[in-house]
Amino acid sequence: MLRFTLFALLVLAAAGCSKKEEKKAGDMAAPHGQTPRKESVVVVPDNVKGKWKAVKIAVTDKTANKEMVYTMPIGADFPLPGSDIVVRVENFLPQFSMEGTTLTSQSNEPKNPAAQVRITEGGKELFKGWLFSLYPTTHAFQHPKYGFTLVDFVPAS
Repeated sequence: MLRFTLFALLVLAAAGCSKKEEKKAGDMAAPHGQTPRKESVVVVPDNVKGKWKAVKIAVTDKTANKEMVYTMPIGADFPLPGSDIVVRVENFLPQFSMEGTTLTSQSNEPKNPAAQVRITEGGKELFKGWLFSLYPTTHAFQHPKYGFTLVDFVPAS
């Protein structure tokens, strides 16, 4: 009986030691080898601001096998005709570059043109990202019916 009691105490002690202490949310660190993801910041340089008024985006209707090119003003909503989709061109960077978490343009020359777009359908955001004219499939937005490609850009008058 004494052995059973000692055995039971050992089991209880071991179970108490194996309990993990709950951590408060503020005390939790990122998993080993991972750093918290920093949000990217878009910086439109002064030599680019106001120099571009719109971009031209080709919209492919995959079901009808038809493509239309629309001129979409920078900073404004563009309702896609015949659909519940709205495209907003947030920014245009003529020479897109990434420096750490900063997205900017190295110059006003269209050497690597990119448009930051927000696409919603029925008021729900489907995509917020970049369309690249030189690399149309890089980070391309996937929609069951439509494809979107940056094809041209319109300078301000």
